Amino acid sequence: QLQLVESGGGLVQDGGSLRLSCAASGHILSIYSMGWFRQAPGKEREFVAAISRSGGSMVYADSVKGRFTISRDNAKNTVYLEMNSVKPEDTAVYYCAAKFQPITNVVPQSRREYDHWGQGTQVTVSS
Repeated sequence: QLQLVESGGGLVQDGGSLRLSCAASGHILSIYSMGWFRQAPGKEREFVAAISRSGGSMVYADSVKGRFTISRDNAKNTVYLEMNSVKPEDTAVYYCAAKFQPITNVVPQSRREYDHWGQGTQVTVSS
């Protein structure tokens, strides 16, 4: 059973940077597409970024494009989300998710497509 644990969240100032990590255990990560989602209070969980199992394809939400970068290190079974030029509206709980995808390099963006979720890490951007 794949388990995901996020870390790296915290309090950051408007315009600052933060790097989130998602460490996987229980299975090799290289056969999973990976995604980051976030959920602010009172709002639905929304897509942030996703990366194919090989790392060759990435997709971003328009709201973070040019500011956030998703990457993965399959040798370390870890996925990252580099967050730059953060804004107060980026404040949310950030979740890592995995979709079992042993053959294709499709990059899913819908939360309903993901099979496994982490517990989330809080990111708070102060203005």
